Amino acid sequence: MTESANDELQQLQAGGVDAIADLFSNYRDQLEHMIGFRMDQRLRGRIDPSDVLQEAYLQMAKRVDSYLENPGVSFYVWMRQLTYQTLIDQHRLHFRSKRGLGQEVRRNSSFNATTYSIAGMLEGHVTSPSGAMQREEEKERLHMALETMDDIDREVLALRHFEQLPNKQVAEVLGIGITAASNRYVRAMSRLGEILTNLGNDD
Repeated sequence: MTESANDELQQLQAGGVDAIADLFSNYRDQLEHMIGFRMDQRLRGRIDPSDVLQEAYLQMAKRVDSYLENPGVSFYVWMRQLTYQTLIDQHRLHFRSKRGLGQEVRRNSSFNATTYSIAGMLEGHVTSPSGAMQREEEKERLHMALETMDDIDREVLALRHFEQLPNKQVAEVLGIGITAASNRYVRAMSRLGEILTNLGNDD
C-alpha cells in the first residue's frame, strides 16, 4: 500500500467508527461521482445517490472489522466496492419490482450502464448539429462501437478516464497487476481514438 493508504489504515485501527465517518466524509464526493457515472440511465430520478451512499456507509460500519483483519486493497477501493455493490443491489431491486423498468431492460439489454455513461460523456465529440433523428442514430452508433471494445479495456477506460482513479487503484479494483492496468489503459485510449475517428469520418 502507499503511504497515504497506510495512514488511513492506522487511522481506522485507532479511531474506529469515528475514523470511518471522517474518511467517508473525505471520499463522499468521489463516491457520489462514481454512483452518478455507474447508475443505469433508466433509474436516474428514481434513485437518490444519497440513499445509496447512506446504505453503503451502514455496510462499511458493519464490515470494517473484517476489512481490518485482511486489508487486501486500499480503503477507498474497499469503500468503492461496497458502494458499487449497493448500487447494483438497488438496480436489481428496481428492475425486479417495477414492471415498466423490467420491460425497458429487456428492450435495451444489448447495452450496459457503463457503456451508456461513457457514450453520454463522449456524444459531444461525435454528434453533429443535425436533426433529432440523425443525432439519435449517431448516439446509437457510438453505443454499438463502444460495445465492440474488450470488456476489461472498457472498464479500465471508465475507471481511469471517467472515475479518475490512479493506476494503482484501477489495478486493485480489477485484480490485475499495475503494469497490466497501465498497458490496458493505453490500449483502451487507442481504441477509443479509433472509434471517435471512424464515427467522425462517417458523417
